[in-house]
Amino acid sequence: MTEARPDHLRTRSDGGRAVEYPPPPEPLAVGVYDNHTHLEIADGALPLDVHEHLERAASVGVVGAVQVGTDVATSRWSADVAEREPRLLAAVALHPNEAPELEAAGTLDDALAVIDELAARPRVRAVGETGLDFYRTGEDGRDAQFRSFEAHIEIAKRHGVALQIHDRDAHDEVLETLRRVGAPERTVFHCFSGGEELATTAADAGWYLSFAGNVTFKNAENLREALRVAPLDRILVETDAPYLTPVPLRGRPNAPYLVPHTVRFMAGVLGADLDELCAQVAANTERVYGSWDDVRMGETGA
Repeated sequence: MTEARPDHLRTRSDGGRAVEYPPPPEPLAVGVYDNHTHLEIADGALPLDVHEHLERAASVGVVGAVQVGTDVATSRWSADVAEREPRLLAAVALHPNEAPELEAAGTLDDALAVIDELAARPRVRAVGETGLDFYRTGEDGRDAQFRSFEAHIEIAKRHGVALQIHDRDAHDEVLETLRRVGAPERTVFHCFSGGEELATTAADAGWYLSFAGNVTFKNAENLREALRVAPLDRILVETDAPYLTPVPLRGRPNAPYLVPHTVRFMAGVLGADLDELCAQVAANTERVYGSWDDVRMGETGA
């Protein structure tokens, strides 16, 4: 099976570099899930299609993934491909950096209506990635980001699905918005970017922390501090592929089959048994999104 990618995100801009996917890591004995990936974005000298990505992942113990949209086109594609591929679930949303452009064009409400419609589909188990990004968007775009974020929160609650948060340089504002609007029962900080204080605050609220390959970076001690204080039943793992490739593979494309590098590193930071950590992370992931085998998500605990 070959899945065509949305035309406008067929390849990542990489400055003309010719890079190859890394070799597969040692397989995990206990399966885990990639909580957040972008398989619509091709990278590397020989881009893989969805089936190839998932075959590689399965061969090393990554048994499923959440395919995440960032605009109308990729959200629709994510929902569609998850209906055909049992190893995928979908998340749909408008990335916070999309919101100001849509607002300026007068199409933000129309785009949000599409996300609302897609969120009702059975293999869509999350609204995301949504949130606030003050790194790329200046003051003039923040009102649109807040409006979009609040709308996504309400969509997630209306459909009873999880919320995947993109939070960049906006920790306080994200927390304030979640408290003011009311966070969904299952809320995930995708690619967790805070430190010990934010990790404790999020965990105390019952939210989940998803760690990506950047937890392995030399300058990311704040992420390792966050990991150490996070309750084990609130930890998830992700790639954010094709970005954030873990050490020692930085500079090459990321993919779901590279999750074992990150989860092994996490076990080392925690001083945890790898198999036990994998079992816990897999259970946490299914608690957030339901079973990959279900046609429609059943009841999930908090």
